[in-house]
Amino acid sequence: MTNISLNLSPLFFTINCVFIHVHSCCKSTTRTKNYMKRGHPYIDVFGKGSITMEKAVQTSQRTDQELSSVQFLTITAAFVALTYIFTAFINVKLPIAANGGLIHLGNVPLFIGAILFGKKTGAIAGGIGMGLFDLLSGWTLWAPFTLIIVGIMGFTVGKLTENPRHQNMKWYVIAIASACVIKVAGYYIAEVIIYGNPLAPISSIPGNLVQIGVAAVIVLIVINPLKPCSKKNRI
Repeated sequence: MTNISLNLSPLFFTINCVFIHVHSCCKSTTRTKNYMKRGHPYIDVFGKGSITMEKAVQTSQRTDQELSSVQFLTITAAFVALTYIFTAFINVKLPIAANGGLIHLGNVPLFIGAILFGKKTGAIAGGIGMGLFDLLSGWTLWAPFTLIIVGIMGFTVGKLTENPRHQNMKWYVIAIASACVIKVAGYYIAEVIIYGNPLAPISSIPGNLVQIGVAAVIVLIVINPLKPCSKKNRI
């Protein structure tokens, strides 16, 4: 089934929900840290009574670790789901490619997740999100290749943009272009392995280029409005 609607509201809605959840979780540690900065020997943590500074430090550190894990799981799970949804429901099948061909927008949440929240989120969202699509949509043979190839794509985009000095359009383009090279080369090798023919996979390259190109345009348009929300939550 072909669906080429470019309604991106689910992406923005889900990202906003993630930010709201993370912000609410962070509130519980803010008061503790403020008191600690002021040098209070006894502080009220989470409204549960006064405790010593040493105990507060231990509590705050433990809470930060737990919060970090919750943030990572919540954000990454959201982007896994978004990657799957955008791959499964916003796509066009190409009859010319050896593998049936598929142009989809799954790379949009993949790149956004990697740029905003880091290489781990990008790798997991890409590998699992698109791998899950392959498993559930009759492309089972491709799932292991997708897990590796798209996982590396997400990791690369996140790695290249993790430096604060690389949080700009120039490096976003470099990161996405690098992901494009990985995708084209990776799926070419995968098709050679599957079909045993080094020429047949060439017909899939234009579709892969279009797929990344369309995703790149969308990501470069929407990424700046989303950046302020993620500054303190990059993983």
